[in-house]
Amino acid sequence: MRVAVLTCLAAIGALCGLAPSASADTKVLVKTRTYDISGTTGAALIEAMDRKGPKRHGFMTHAIALTAYTVNWDLEVRREGDVCHLRQANGTLDLTYTLPRMASAATPALQKRWKRFFAGVRAHEHSHGRIARTMMRATEKSITGLEFADNWLCSKTHREARRRIKAVYAEYEAKQNAFDAREHRDGGHVEHLVGALRKQ
Repeated sequence: MRVAVLTCLAAIGALCGLAPSASADTKVLVKTRTYDISGTTGAALIEAMDRKGPKRHGFMTHAIALTAYTVNWDLEVRREGDVCHLRQANGTLDLTYTLPRMASAATPALQKRWKRFFAGVRAHEHSHGRIARTMMRATEKSITGLEFADNWLCSKTHREARRRIKAVYAEYEAKQNAFDAREHRDGGHVEHLVGALRKQ
């Protein structure tokens, strides 16, 4: 499961002489949080995740795990004569994974099932993270080199930069939703993981 937020900041400056080449830089910050669950059976572990998981989702009262991210773009637009150039675009993707952690002793058979279950859950959340990272690269490509003949405040250039950022964000949110729909459908990967953990 996933939660996302997008923000954009823009600054304008006057430029004398030749414009420096445009550049873009993205950073990815990753944090992992865990919540403890206990149980002596797979069914008990699933019930614990249903009570303590991070968010409501689908057939569970709470999600098993969560990928949350914020996307921030800090844009610098400079004017040279009648042309406004996007000179710098610094993007930050702040990713936080929330995952369950089994905190109780378990039989070797349950430990084995838990390891398979947890590997599947972590892979699902990291897929959300990969889609978000790809979104940052696509956004960077979309706005690098942006320039327009514009007014003194470079409003057209600012609007176009924000429009492109929002368009790429919307495209990749649709990809995130499509991925979740495939994974969480009846008989899908998540249901298979839960069923395998529950099996006695």
